Amino acid sequence: MRGIVGRVRAARTRLAVVGALCAALLPAGAAQAGTAQAGTAAATTTYTVWQWNVAGHKVNRGSATTGMVEGAVASIVGRNVDFAAFNELCGNQWRALVTQLRAAGWPADSANFGRFEPSRQANSGVCGGEEFGNAIFSKRPLGTADRIQLPDDGTAEKRNMLCAPLQADSGTRFCTTHITVASDADKLRQLAAVQGKLDGWVKAGQTVVLAGDLNVQPHYPSLDTFYSATLNTTVNRNNSGLFREVDDNDSGNCLGYGEWTADDPNVGPSPCGTPRKIDMIFVSEASLAAPGSYSGDSLAISTACDRTTASPDGRCSDHRIVVGTATLR
Repeated sequence: MRGIVGRVRAARTRLAVVGALCAALLPAGAAQAGTAQAGTAAATTTYTVWQWNVAGHKVNRGSATTGMVEGAVASIVGRNVDFAAFNELCGNQWRALVTQLRAAGWPADSANFGRFEPSRQANSGVCGGEEFGNAIFSKRPLGTADRIQLPDDGTAEKRNMLCAPLQADSGTRFCTTHITVASDADKLRQLAAVQGKLDGWVKAGQTVVLAGDLNVQPHYPSLDTFYSATLNTTVNRNNSGLFREVDDNDSGNCLGYGEWTADDPNVGPSPCGTPRKIDMIFVSEASLAAPGSYSGDSLAISTACDRTTASPDGRCSDHRIVVGTATLR
């Protein structure tokens, strides 16, 4: 019996030695590579974010039947968008988007995928008597919305920022806003209010995405505290913020600035020899899975809208759609 026990102990010792030798011959970290890779895959998510100022009153004349709604739905569904934001949207257009996105089977929860916040109430002289404002949509269910009023600019429109976290992940928050054109001082006050909220969430460890029409260009000093210091190009420098904009790393389209989105007479000339970029998608830099793990694009304005009820040239808006992807932790 003692002989058998001795032989078993000896065999165990030899196996332990062989195991140790094998482990020593593996590259550093190889023994845990499967676990690490699985953990990385589970911990990162790539989101597609979509933004459009649809000029619901100015161009689409308060109508939900110009073709703008159908075009927006086709783009959101066709690009497999995760988050979508709208500015200058009329209440009837909002309801049509809800109906058509639901019919297209886009949301995971057809009863909880959108939020609307008016900046002008019904019967205030726009949208044929409908409300007018900002909206967000999410493929995955949303939690309770934050409806943040921005500093008053003295006009009839009461600007806001609309945000909501994911219901299943309260640490991921999606926002939209539309900044005033009343005056530079009013812009600065509203941008500071937006930044204060966003920075607070980021510093609390949240992932924050902001998509909207900011009515300022990327190189303006008013955005230096939005863009991260890691962005330092010929046309965009002196930054100190917590965010990257999804189109700021495109070397083929004015590095640090990106592609134009609107030819707005209320905003000064572009430093890139193009029309102006005022519609943006910002992502908290600390949430990026890796430096540069994002990209953006702006899409040509469709001219497929009804020429009798929309613009004479069939344009669906006076802004381009902005779309971007970001891989986040």
